[in-house]
Amino acid sequence: MILIGIGGNLPSPRFGLPIDTLSAALAALETEDVKVLERSAWYHTEPVPRSEQPWFINAVVSVATQLGPERLLAALQATEAQFGRVRGELNASRVLDLDILDYRAERTDTPSLVLPHPRLHQRRFVLLPIAEIAPDWRHPILALTAQQLLARLSSDQQVARLPC
Repeated sequence: MILIGIGGNLPSPRFGLPIDTLSAALAALETEDVKVLERSAWYHTEPVPRSEQPWFINAVVSVATQLGPERLLAALQATEAQFGRVRGELNASRVLDLDILDYRAERTDTPSLVLPHPRLHQRRFVLLPIAEIAPDWRHPILALTAQQLLARLSSDQQVARLPC
């Protein structure tokens, strides 16, 4: 299973509100190389770590691809750039963020890519959507489901499921 996190908290000049930008980005991901299989609901989430930034809209998608993890990452970063993502400060506000959360349970640790995503087990805004679309998924290192990982989290991360 390949899981990708999608999020953003800034409007884009071309697409407007973050949810509209994210919807357009999902459509742009659909290429001959990448097929979106399933998308979670959208979630309205506070910034992590907490800050004065606008809240984010987040979701998780499962995809099918023959691209390897590094090539998939390059495709995701190209999509981010196409939508106006400017990389700067860590955890800064952004128009679009696409992260490989899990790639077929592979473990990778390179300067450009760490799999599974090193903080996915700490983030309610990632685990709730994973539990929704992939209830049987298990963290490749911790061997726990998203629901089990959610039970371990502190309850102070504010996340609200948006109506579809």
